[in-house]
Amino acid sequence: MKWYRWPLDLLLRRRRTAEFQREISFHIAERTDDLMERGLSRAEAMREARRRFGRPGNQVAERRQFNLFLWMESVGADIRYAVRALRHSPVFAIVAILSLGLGIGANTAIFSLYDALVLRSLPVEAPHELLQVTFGEGRTSFTNPLWEEFRDRQEVFSGTFAFGNPTFNLADGGEVRYVPGYWVSGDFFRTLGVLPVAGRLLTDSDDFRGCPAVAAISFGLWQREFNGALDAVGRSINLNGHPFDVVGVVEPDFSGVHVGNAIDVYTPLCTQPITSNRDYLDMRSAWFLYVLGRPDRDIGPDRVGAAVSAISTGVFEATVPQNWNSENQERHRSHVFDVRPAANGVSGLRNQYGTALLVLMGGVGAVLLIACANVANLLLARATRRQHEVAIRRAIGSGRGRLVRLLLIESLLLSAVSALVAVLFAQWASYFLVGMLSANGSVWLDLSLNGRVLLFAVAVATLTGLVFGLAPAWRVTDVAPQAAMRTAGRNMVGARGRFAIGKALVVGQLALSLSLVVGAGLLIGTLTQLYTVDTGFDPEGVLLVEIDKQNAGLSPEEARVLDVQILEGLRAIPGVQSASAALLTPISNTMWNNYTEVDGYEPAEKRETLTWLNRTSDSYFETMSTSLRAGRDFDSRDRPGSVEVAVINQTMATKFFAEPNPIGRQFRIVPSGRDPETYEVIGVVADTKYGSIDEETRPIAYLALAQEEADGWGTLVYQVRSDNSPTSLIPAITDLIGIANPNISIKYTTLAEDVAASLTRPRILAVLSGFFGIVALLLATIGLYGTLAYRVNNRRNEIGLRLALGAARKRVVGMVMGEVGGLVLAGLALGVAGAIASAKLLRTFLFGVEATDPATIVLSSLVLAIVAFAAGALPAWNAARLDPMATLRDE
Repeated sequence: MKWYRWPLDLLLRRRRTAEFQREISFHIAERTDDLMERGLSRAEAMREARRRFGRPGNQVAERRQFNLFLWMESVGADIRYAVRALRHSPVFAIVAILSLGLGIGANTAIFSLYDALVLRSLPVEAPHELLQVTFGEGRTSFTNPLWEEFRDRQEVFSGTFAFGNPTFNLADGGEVRYVPGYWVSGDFFRTLGVLPVAGRLLTDSDDFRGCPAVAAISFGLWQREFNGALDAVGRSINLNGHPFDVVGVVEPDFSGVHVGNAIDVYTPLCTQPITSNRDYLDMRSAWFLYVLGRPDRDIGPDRVGAAVSAISTGVFEATVPQNWNSENQERHRSHVFDVRPAANGVSGLRNQYGTALLVLMGGVGAVLLIACANVANLLLARATRRQHEVAIRRAIGSGRGRLVRLLLIESLLLSAVSALVAVLFAQWASYFLVGMLSANGSVWLDLSLNGRVLLFAVAVATLTGLVFGLAPAWRVTDVAPQAAMRTAGRNMVGARGRFAIGKALVVGQLALSLSLVVGAGLLIGTLTQLYTVDTGFDPEGVLLVEIDKQNAGLSPEEARVLDVQILEGLRAIPGVQSASAALLTPISNTMWNNYTEVDGYEPAEKRETLTWLNRTSDSYFETMSTSLRAGRDFDSRDRPGSVEVAVINQTMATKFFAEPNPIGRQFRIVPSGRDPETYEVIGVVADTKYGSIDEETRPIAYLALAQEEADGWGTLVYQVRSDNSPTSLIPAITDLIGIANPNISIKYTTLAEDVAASLTRPRILAVLSGFFGIVALLLATIGLYGTLAYRVNNRRNEIGLRLALGAARKRVVGMVMGEVGGLVLAGLALGVAGAIASAKLLRTFLFGVEATDPATIVLSSLVLAIVAFAAGALPAWNAARLDPMATLRDE
C-alpha cells in the first residue's frame, strides 16, 4: 500500500466505501452466476454466494483496519530505520539537532515572551467579554470624579470597575520594601470573577468615603509574609506607614490586570488618601485610574461603544477641572467615550516592547532559515553516501514516493528531537530576557508553557523538518535503478546539480547573515551612541538616597529642619566629596513641566513655551558635575521671603532670552489654576538630559529648594558623590537617618544604575541582535565549509589529474577560492539589498545612526567576507595537498 493511500481513504471515506461495496457486489454476482450454472435456482445461488462471501459490512471494516495496520507498521519500520541511521551518524545528528534546536528555541523564546505580553488572556472569568473605556485619542487615564460620573450614568455594563496602581512600602522605617498594589473600586473582583483562597475579597461595602483600612493580598505575598498561615486573615499589614487589616487572599492564578506586574496588595479606592501624601478623590485633574467593564451578555461591543458615547457630553461637562483655562476646559468637554477589547489586560510594558518583540521575531526567523539551509546542505552532502542504498531499493521495487517518505521521516525525527532541545532552551532564554527587562524595575510575566507555545514549537519544528528535508529527499531519490549495479556509486547523482543546490543555499545563508549582521551593527551603534552621549552630568560615583517622611508624623517646620539636618550630616560623612538635595534626578521617569512667559518671546504655538522644572539645593551642580557657565549657584541668600530665583540651562537661555548670559532677566511660570510666579535668573548651567538619554535637549529651569513654601520637602532625593564606591556609604547614611528619625523610609540606588536601567530596551535589542548575528555567521560559515568540502571531494579525480599534469598547487587554491569569491559576491549583493530593506524597520529603535549607514554596511560586508574566505581556506588547502597518484589509483 502506498504511503499516501490511507490518508486519502480517510479524506474520501464515503467514496472509497462505495467503491469497495461495488467490488463486493461484483464478486457476489460472479459467484451467483457460477452456482446457477451448477443447477441452483437464482434465489438459492444468491443466498449461497452471500453465505460464502461473508457480511459485506465486516469486509469493509476489516479492510480499513488492515490498511491502517499496514500503514502504521510501515511508518513504524521507517521510524526505527531513521533512529538507527542517525545513531550511526552521531556527529551529523548532533550538529543538525543543535543547529535546529538553537533556531527553533530562539523563535519559541521570543514567541513565549510575545504570547505572555500580548496574546495571553487574563486568568479571569470570560476574559473576551472585558472592555476598556477610553476617550479622546485613545486616552485611558481617568480622574476619580470622572470615574464616578461614568459609573453612575452608564447602563450597558453588568459590572464595571476602576483601579489605580500605586507602589506600597511594607517597611515601618529604614530601607524601603516596595510591593506593587492596586486601589480598586468595589466591583473589581466581582466583575472579574476572581475568588479567594482564604477569607473574602473586597466588595462594594468596602468602598465608600471614610472607609476603614482593609486589604486583600496576593497568594505570593501570603506565602512570603505569613508563610501561608490561615490566621493571616484578620491580621494587619503595614502600607506606607498605616496598618491595614487583611480580609482575604486572592487565588494564585490571578496577578492583576496589568500585564508585566504581579500585584501583591489590593485596597479599596477610598483608602487612597490614607496611603498618599495628597487626596486625589475629589481632584478633577488627578489622572490616576483605569476603567474596565463587562457588558451585559446580549449587548455587543458596537452597541456598548454607542451607549458610552451618548453619555459623554453630560459626564465631561460635570467633571470640568475648574482650575484649567478656558481652552483646556473646552477641550475637556469635547471628549467622547469609546471602548476597546481588554481580554489581554492593560500594559505599559506591552506598549514599550510589543513592536520590539516583533522585530526580534523577524531576526530569529532569519536565524531559523539559515539553520534549515545548513541542515539541508548537510543532508545533501550525506546523501552522497546513501545513493548506492537508494538505487538498490529502487532496483528491487521501492517506489520513489516510499523512499521520499523514509527520508522525510528521518528529517522530521531530527526536527522532533530539536524541538525538545528548543523547548528547554526557550524556557531558559525567556526567563533570561525577563531578567534583563527587570533591570528597569520589577517585571513579572507568566512564562509557563501553554498549548499555544507548545503548538508553536511543534508547528515550527514540523515545518522546518519539511523545509530542510523535502529537497534533499527528492534529489537523492532521483536515481535510476541501473545505477545500483555501478561500482562508482558516488557519481550516481550529478555533482553539478547537487552543487548548484548547495550554492543556492549558501548564497541565501550569506545574504540573510549579512542582513542580521547589519541590523546588529545598527543597534549596537545605537547603544554605543547612547552610552557616549553627553548627558551634561557624570553619573559615576553618585549615590541617590530617596527619603519619604510620610510616616514620620512631622509638622511642616519640623520636616524642613530635618531635611537641612540630614543634608548637613551627609556632607560630614568621611569619603563624601559633596552632597545635595533635589525633588527630581535626571533619567528618573519623573517629569515636571509648566508653560513659561518671557517678555519679548513670541512663540508660534503655546507648546513651545513648555519648560521642564526641578527644585535643587546648593551644591547640586557640583555634585552632579554639571558645569556652571555664567552667574552663580544657589546659596544662603536664597531663602523663603527673598526674591524667587532660578538657574537655567543654555537651551533655555538662547531660546527664551536669545542670549547666552541672561543674568538678572526674569521669566514667569504659569501653574494650572494659580497666578504666574516670577523668577529671576541668577545662573546658567550646561545642558543636561532630563527624562531620557535619547531626548532632544529641553529648556530646563532649576528653582531654589530652600525657597519652596510647601509643607516641608515631601519625598526628597539626596545626591551624594563619593571618593570611593558610593554604595560603601550606605551603612553610615542609614545610621545617620535612623538617628534623625527612625520612621523615615529610605531607598538607595546609584545614578549610574538609573542611567543603565533607562537603556534597557536598546541594550536588549543590541545584545540579542548581536547574538543572532554571530549565530547566523557561524551557521553560514559551517554551510559554506560543508559545501566546498563536498565540492572538493567530488572533484578529487579532476584535481589529482590537474596536479599530475603539472598544475601548480597555488592554482588549485586559487580555483577553490575563486568559487568562494563568487558565492561571497552573490551573497553580498543580495544581502546588501535585504539589509537596506530590513533596516528601515529599525528606524524607530535607532539613535545617532542612520538606517542605511554606509560604514555599518561596509564593515558588516567586510566581516562576512573575511569569515567566508576563512571558511573556504581549509577545503582549498586540502585540495592543494592531494596526492595525484593516490587519487588516480582510486579512480
